[in-house]
Amino acid sequence: MAADPVLKIGSTPTGVPFTFLDTKTNTIQGIMVDLITAVGKDAGFVVEIQPLQFSTLIPALTTNKIDLIAAAMFATPARREVIDFTDTVYSYGEGLVVPKADTKDYVTLADLKGKTVGAQVGTAFVEPLQKSGLFPEVKIYDTIPDILRDVNAGRIGAGFADYPIAAYNLSQGGFPESRLVKSYKPSIMGSVAIGLRKGDPLLAKLNASLAKLQADGTVKKILAKWGLE
Repeated sequence: MAADPVLKIGSTPTGVPFTFLDTKTNTIQGIMVDLITAVGKDAGFVVEIQPLQFSTLIPALTTNKIDLIAAAMFATPARREVIDFTDTVYSYGEGLVVPKADTKDYVTLADLKGKTVGAQVGTAFVEPLQKSGLFPEVKIYDTIPDILRDVNAGRIGAGFADYPIAAYNLSQGGFPESRLVKSYKPSIMGSVAIGLRKGDPLLAKLNASLAKLQADGTVKKILAKWGLE
């Protein structure tokens, strides 16, 4: 019996609940880690998680440093030009976080006109915010907790981040002077999927395993474990 091949999986330490560094075990955990592990079990490979900054995931994949990306990464048209993606794992839009003292019920981007706002480097939210012409400055941050810290301290008027990640971070109580705006309607919707190199024959196998895990309730169980439905 040949041993199952080991695939290097690029993941980020700062995308809770999708991926994050568990300081107790010093390992990357989260939805996408559970999912890629389950997919590997079904498709016949073992996963080795490699922690990387979000903005370095695609370069690492295209230069063969890793084999797959399992992170909170949207399968955007621009990214699809560079790499391939599996079928959708989960869809969501941007969450809006403002200082708690700001009690306005924002609904659209236009409601925030004139504010200095923040977003994470390499994410699908940066360009639409910059191109909107609504904001005097769009500050770029390395991680979502960095954005939340500046909102919490009142250094920026609003922060935009992946809704589930922003919600999870705020629920942990580390940013008591910030709030997630429940009335806000996201305008930049996206679908998270597993990333792989262009033309990788593994795509069909990954999609077959994903479909099986969707059908048998495994994906639902993984999402529920991390507080997502």
